[in-house]
Amino acid sequence: MAKVQAHIGNETYTTSIKTSAHEIIADEPKDKGGLDLGFSPAELLAASLSACTSVTLRMYANRKGWDLQGITTNVSFERDTLNNTSQFTVHIRLEGNLSPEERSRLLHVAENCPIHKTLTNPIQIETELS
Repeated sequence: MAKVQAHIGNETYTTSIKTSAHEIIADEPKDKGGLDLGFSPAELLAASLSACTSVTLRMYANRKGWDLQGITTNVSFERDTLNNTSQFTVHIRLEGNLSPEERSRLLHVAENCPIHKTLTNPIQIETELS
């Protein structure tokens, strides 16, 4: 189970996010009143999909012994608040000597990384105050 803790004090939107071993800063851009000191929450969400896709592809190619030299995954994320919908667009650049069959299989693998599955299946969020 992944666990993170976010804390914000009196600072304008600057938020410390911690796991048991790491810490990052999230913030809002200046045009939204933040100080732009870190990723926005939407960027963090897109980054989760981007990183998971890249790592999953790397793991799979390594297990298969395929000549995958590099992976660049670009993710854009947009919310349509009027229609309450979200759109992720994922562009993956694969570097290496890969056959058309290997490339096709890697596309299928990318669409089945754990974060992709989480975002495309029903999600339940329980929120409580203490």
